Amino acid sequence: MATFISARLGGKVVLEQARFTNLGAVTAPKGPSLPLVKKHQVISQPQRAQKSAVMAMAASTEVSTVSGTMEELKNAGKIAFIPFLVACDPNPATTVEALRQLDTLGASVIELGVPYSDPLADGPVIQAAATRALQIGTTLDKVLDVVREAKTSVKAPIVLFTYFNPIMARGLDKFCKQAKAAGAAGLLVPDIPLEETPEIRRVATENGLELVLLTTPTTPAPRQQAIAKTSQGFVYLVSVTGVTGVRVKTEARVEGLIKTLKEVSDGKSVAVGFGVAGPEQAKEIKDWGADGVIVGSALVRALGEAPTPQEGLQRMIALAKSIREAI
Repeated sequence: MATFISARLGGKVVLEQARFTNLGAVTAPKGPSLPLVKKHQVISQPQRAQKSAVMAMAASTEVSTVSGTMEELKNAGKIAFIPFLVACDPNPATTVEALRQLDTLGASVIELGVPYSDPLADGPVIQAAATRALQIGTTLDKVLDVVREAKTSVKAPIVLFTYFNPIMARGLDKFCKQAKAAGAAGLLVPDIPLEETPEIRRVATENGLELVLLTTPTTPAPRQQAIAKTSQGFVYLVSVTGVTGVRVKTEARVEGLIKTLKEVSDGKSVAVGFGVAGPEQAKEIKDWGADGVIVGSALVRALGEAPTPQEGLQRMIALAKSIREAI
């Protein structure tokens, strides 16, 4: 049986597989597994090739790249604000407006979650938001429509946060082509282990998308280094392990993890996510040297659990503004 290291990102589960056996262990429907590499093989795409691919993306589309945005901010001595929302919660129109408001408030990159009916272990806030979205008939096509409409004015790169099942159901190449055509700039697939990322990364890159990878506090150092070298756009550091929701206090050991990742990431930005409930935690993460702060559940709750969509927008805007100003 596969053994997993698990952590939650504000209610979003991260599965960083310590040992891999079969894709069926992490996906509901059965289907062909992606090509595997030998156990213990380090997966690392040459940095020159990655940079060339990113340059090609920028040259062929007006969509800002994730890596280009993060590098520009780092060179300017600024920290990235990366909010996360669940698409179509409470409805598609409100999501589009929320994306526009976050962009106006200075979001550097925006993560947009694709609602999924069988999440592996989502926390209550994200799971409830996904359930609400699915109950009103949200589909992958409707999520892509939201991205397409938002990108008529949103300048921040949008990264689709999705489990692998929706990708597999659509077909990897078709999914990537449609995501790019809608205006997405990247993908984040939390239930795919490092060993299974080469094919996804290849197809994503061919279609102008960057694949962001995650690492956790319990990831072994050699594997952590491989993830940092392989990730595109930035390295997503999950700051804590466990099954909690929004936390009041960020664990102090994150500071050391940020430093370690920066030493092995070949210059990539390191963004920290999980449990950022407000400006205090965001500033703390900034002071520890992170290149980006990712905020999920707190914004999802503010937007989706309000009595009305308009009130939800106002709550989300107020929270996002306070966090943006803190960093």
